[in-house]
Amino acid sequence: MKTVAIYPGTFDPITNGHVDLIKRAAFIYPKVIVLVAADTRKVCMFSMEERVRMVREGINDLCPNVQVEPFQGLLVEIVRKHGAKIILRGLRAVSDFEYESQMALMNRRLEKRIETFFMISSEEYAYLSSSFVKEIASLGGDVSTLVPSAVDKELRKRFSIV
Repeated sequence: MKTVAIYPGTFDPITNGHVDLIKRAAFIYPKVIVLVAADTRKVCMFSMEERVRMVREGINDLCPNVQVEPFQGLLVEIVRKHGAKIILRGLRAVSDFEYESQMALMNRRLEKRIETFFMISSEEYAYLSSSFVKEIASLGGDVSTLVPSAVDKELRKRFSIV
């Protein structure tokens, strides 16, 4: 049985930091499932369909062992459905750790078989977040080096950037 790792997130939008983590995870795990979350306390700029499409376009054919799916509901239920035992989370800084460790402990409380593995972001993406990307794009800034080209195109269209 293949080890399946689940990488959940809102990906609003996916950044090159997310893509880097997905590629590195795909090198380690035989199968990685990227779950694009519908239920979130965040107000997303992009619809679920747009976010799933941008994640698929962002990873393109780089990782044949990666699949992308939308999801809603309780994460541990989806992890069980896929027969997975691993949740992947990225950490950019110590400030991410407190929230992520609480989520990991709660997920383990809900399902003892599930472990959360943290991957430190690559140095060049340690400062990168979807929030920064959206803010920079909304002010007319160039985010082409921070996001996949499909996302850059969507942001330019959204903010009427030439």
